[in-house]
Amino acid sequence: MLRTNLATRPFYNERVVHVVLALAGAAALVGMAAGIARAVDVDRSQAALTAAAEAAERDAAQLAGRASSVRQAMAAGEVESIAEAVAEANRLVDRRTFSWTAFFNVIDRTLPSGVMLTAIRPQHGDDGVGVAVGVIGRRVADIDAFIGLLEETGVFADVLAREEEMLADGTYRARLTGRYRPDRGGGAGDGEAAP
Repeated sequence: MLRTNLATRPFYNERVVHVVLALAGAAALVGMAAGIARAVDVDRSQAALTAAAEAAERDAAQLAGRASSVRQAMAAGEVESIAEAVAEANRLVDRRTFSWTAFFNVIDRTLPSGVMLTAIRPQHGDDGVGVAVGVIGRRVADIDAFIGLLEETGVFADVLAREEEMLADGTYRARLTGRYRPDRGGGAGDGEAAP
């Protein structure tokens, strides 16, 4: 049997073209439907967020009005007395949390053999704990070495000898002042004993 196309024009497979176009159209319709559904969801979410924001603004305005009325109701003296009471409570808590054990551990590790302690007085302030330390040393160099060792710990800062005097027995008495900052003290446990 002879298979020849005797048509004057070329034969196209139109069904395949129609199926491909129909599939592309269906895919476009599905994509458009998904886009519309997403737009509707976004619109609903935006409406809900707008309503929540408006409600939050109304609540904030009401709270601001209440706070203003409370401030006006309180006399200026009452606010100051409350602030002073809070500051005093904070100072008492700071004093209560002062660790004498940690303090004396640092002193013990850094105290040279030629220096003796005679007095210690902590002074709590806004910038930490100020410390006044009375010492007696055989030589001024021993006292200076003690100051250097204290500052090397990282727990003490700005340690200075405020008063130095030679006593009748040939020793030296000094009053040292500085700042004690145990929260900075990675070096508190690392101090080496002095010779």
